[in-house]
Amino acid sequence: MMSQWNPKDPHIFASASLDRSIKVWGISASASQPASVTAPHFSLTGHERGVNCIEYHQSGDKPYIVSGSDDKTVRVWDYQTKQCLQVLTGHAENVSAASFHPTLPIILSGGEDGALKIWHASTYRLETTVQYNLQRLWSIAVLRGSTVVGLGFDEGTVVIKLGSDDPIASMTSQGKAVWSRGAEIQTANLRLVDESSLADAIGENFPLSVTVKDIGSCCVVRLLDRRRSWAFFFFFLFG
Repeated sequence: MMSQWNPKDPHIFASASLDRSIKVWGISASASQPASVTAPHFSLTGHERGVNCIEYHQSGDKPYIVSGSDDKTVRVWDYQTKQCLQVLTGHAENVSAASFHPTLPIILSGGEDGALKIWHASTYRLETTVQYNLQRLWSIAVLRGSTVVGLGFDEGTVVIKLGSDDPIASMTSQGKAVWSRGAEIQTANLRLVDESSLADAIGENFPLSVTVKDIGSCCVVRLLDRRRSWAFFFFFLFG
């Protein structure tokens, strides 16, 4: 029902089929012969009915595939260990779309029940379910570099925005700045920056070169606004 190239390896792709399996393939090519595919490297099995959609995780440190099936479940797979990491249940009908958000720590899924479900990508907890009453939800598209998500239904298209594109930031009186980039929390000490460089950056309005450190990750919390559209914000968790 679907295939997708591995974003980390241009010679590898995965396919999903009504035979209930996900197969991972590799291509070989030479200067004298076109690319060819003979047999899959391996199969991922566990879905009880046909598999409609798959997607690779974009992050380099997570060798994951997410899939959606006519068995009404979403599954997360580790394609290196060839194991199913989690089964996400909650859809009332066939799952037709499933996607990792490229920057936020969430998984989005949609199905023929018309529901958009948003799951935490680390705990796999269901964060929220949204219904737009436009019949079946067939596709989910994330605009890279933003929090804008497009949804395709039988009776229309919806574009939503998750939270804010601007990173949340704070700074202490000692010059320590802390901010959130997607799910990651980063920090830098501005007092270590040469004062002349700082003045030049402010005066010329160009980016300041600083040493950035990763100090942890953050979680997603849901809010419901007056118009009944879902939004998200980050809060920090420090060890």
